[in-house]
Amino acid sequence: MTAESTSTTGTDTGPSGGYAAARLRLLGEPFAEQTRPGPPRRAELAQLTDTWLTGLLGPRPHSPRVALVAVGGYGRGELSPRSDLDLLLLHDGTGSAAEIAALADRLWYPVWDLGIALDHSVRTLGEAHTTAANDLKVHLGLLDARHIAGDAALTTELRTALLAQWRAQAPARLPALHELGRERARRHGELPFLLEPDLKEARGGLRDATALRAVAASWIADAPRTGLEAARSTLLDIRDALHLTTGRATDRLALEDQDQVAKALGMLDADALLRRVYEAARTISYASDVTWREVGRVLRSRAARPRLRQLLGGRGGRRVNPAEQRTPLAEGVVEVDGEVVLARSARPDRDPVLPLRAAAAAAQAGLPLAMPAVHALAAGAAPLPAPWPAEAREEFITLLGAGPDTVPVWEALEAGGLIDALLPDWERVRCRPQRNPVHRWTVDRHLVETAVRASALTRRVQRPDLLLVAALLHDIGKGWPGDHSVAGETIARDMAARIGFGPADAEVLATLVRHHLLLVETATRRDLADPATIAHVATAVGSTGTLELLQALTEADALATGPAAWSTWRASLIDDLTARVAAALEEGSPSPRAVPPRATVAAERLAIEAFRTQAPVLALHTARPDPATPPTGREPGRADAAPSPDLPDGDAAGPEPVGVELVVALPDQPGVLPAVSGVLALHRLTVRSAELSSVDPAGQGEVLLLQWRVAAAYGSLPQAERLRADLVRTLDGSLDITGRLAEREAAYRRPRRRTPRTPPPRVTVAPFGSALATVIEVRAQDAPGLLHRIGRALEGAGVRVRSAHVSTLGANAVDAFYVTRPTGGPLPAEQAAQLAQDLERALAPTPDQEAAEPAG
Repeated sequence: MTAESTSTTGTDTGPSGGYAAARLRLLGEPFAEQTRPGPPRRAELAQLTDTWLTGLLGPRPHSPRVALVAVGGYGRGELSPRSDLDLLLLHDGTGSAAEIAALADRLWYPVWDLGIALDHSVRTLGEAHTTAANDLKVHLGLLDARHIAGDAALTTELRTALLAQWRAQAPARLPALHELGRERARRHGELPFLLEPDLKEARGGLRDATALRAVAASWIADAPRTGLEAARSTLLDIRDALHLTTGRATDRLALEDQDQVAKALGMLDADALLRRVYEAARTISYASDVTWREVGRVLRSRAARPRLRQLLGGRGGRRVNPAEQRTPLAEGVVEVDGEVVLARSARPDRDPVLPLRAAAAAAQAGLPLAMPAVHALAAGAAPLPAPWPAEAREEFITLLGAGPDTVPVWEALEAGGLIDALLPDWERVRCRPQRNPVHRWTVDRHLVETAVRASALTRRVQRPDLLLVAALLHDIGKGWPGDHSVAGETIARDMAARIGFGPADAEVLATLVRHHLLLVETATRRDLADPATIAHVATAVGSTGTLELLQALTEADALATGPAAWSTWRASLIDDLTARVAAALEEGSPSPRAVPPRATVAAERLAIEAFRTQAPVLALHTARPDPATPPTGREPGRADAAPSPDLPDGDAAGPEPVGVELVVALPDQPGVLPAVSGVLALHRLTVRSAELSSVDPAGQGEVLLLQWRVAAAYGSLPQAERLRADLVRTLDGSLDITGRLAEREAAYRRPRRRTPRTPPPRVTVAPFGSALATVIEVRAQDAPGLLHRIGRALEGAGVRVRSAHVSTLGANAVDAFYVTRPTGGPLPAEQAAQLAQDLERALAPTPDQEAAEPAG
């Protein structure tokens, strides 16, 4: 065989020399425009290698039948500069061992002589089947088998048999493949967040993309196609550039190589390179999550069919697939087979709050937001007006307060492009690397993780909504040049207004973002015994309420940064600093003074009617702000006091709550609070805020006045007359409201997919509540019937509820109850403390409640 007849390039250096020269020209200098990495160059390199190997194999006689087969990445026609050549020499078993060995030597040695890594095997068809059956990784490589030279029918026979074998064994092999991916993730980490990522092995890398191809080949499920191929191609391009700039067959993008790789790809700098890596990896990670969830659903469904047929036997009637059951979660949102989807009646084009409502419902239920729902919301959701309506703000806070379950829902919204529509400044921090080794996450994921950490601290603050939003926004300025705290202050103020917070709340959020590093820097670098240090912090913070929020934000920020950012020593320093600053802020501040709650004219009319008839009277209508009342609500526990120095005047309770107004007036009697709240829970009405007070409209006796803001969990509001009828029956004892609620909860309870991770309830006695009553403050996770349970516990303790001030901020209930002895007057200190402990125990979830939750 002559060089001219075998060379692929027309040179006289022999087949290997000609291939080497052509390969060198193709790869060339990585900085040249015409030789930049990309699919065409990988395909051309694979084709060039095919031609060379075909020449090495040469013409073959009919016996024995032999085929040279490319597998793995080479089988897909994607050959990177330093990739191994994955080759299988397939034969029919009729040739002698010496003949096959000589043929293999003729192929392998020229590859080794050129210094190209080789992963090779020699097998018959039967041996290939056996090896694939015993080794999952081998089977995966053979799924991409591609004929190079020799007997093409032999390769076709191999591919056909292996694909059939893969599809037949998929129910058993796919779980093993999934476990391989999880094990890789444990060893190599998550590609979207690593400073020195392994482009192949880390979660979201090329191995995961290959696994998705295998799942698609099984016909069990198919991966989302949007952006997936582009993401895989991006990682391959970056690996090509990495191979050429380092001269090594490496998949790890080391710090010292990133600038060179970025230059080879025409990118601005190493940060731009990492952002490109992270974006691609997130696309693959999300596609993997969706695909494996679908695989699990299909396999569960297949496993359930025989059992279902056995249970049904030969009975007639329509067989209901459990996957068809649709459990309402919120208006326009239902659960189907462990995923949150849109109700059939949902109209995203007419309901701008639907994306946030669906996301909040999914996160609170610990369920994934289904990809079709995300696509429907991204394609057809009406834009939110600015500022957002109250319901949108509440759902957003509910989403942020769901703890770790917030993360997968947020990722789904990100994958659908919905976050940019909600928060325009988010794009600047998306996938932005943080090169400080203390940080575990990119900037955007760090912000979400900080909100997750803050959700566990919501029981410590009066305004959990401000804490959660500040956690999400505290590093938002890192997308802009200069001091990120200064830039973030302006962004936070603008975003707060967009979200729908009032000016005073927006100012608190801006202060928290501007000074989110103040406590930790002061505590670790300044003399805390110096009055000037304390005065500096007190001046920057301005109020004890903001200080309380800043302390919680500091802890959440550190915990979300990484293990090295928080310690017992650092926590003790910040506690010491906070206590000193709080004392300075409280020094000389005026004591709270009692301010009676104000009733509207319409409420007073209802009170007169209730006194006249000595029966409950109620009105349910769309709420309109009282012209004499400030546009913001009142903070629980502060309605009987002057605006607290803890928070800015006029915005102490936050923005106007969502819902419609329900006013109930009835003669003073025991059990009113649990009765009314129980009736509302029975009718699936969520209490967003409430005020209980007593008035004397005729000067002859007290009437209890309850002013509620309620919203239907889903469906339409009940008729006012039906609410009144059930209330009358509850008060006269003919309706066992507690029993009815327990029955409904048992009937609609379903197993949770994840263990609830909400912070436990916290009940305290306010130190400076009122001269006339003891103030019991309750902070707990909002849930159906929560207020009913609180009311029953207070009634059971034998105390009188003089007034109540209830607020729901996102998923957090922040309530205050002014209680007295039956004869009037505050409770003794020991009795008040015991009442708080008993109430906290009564509200703690039982083991059954932790394992299951009501369906609606």
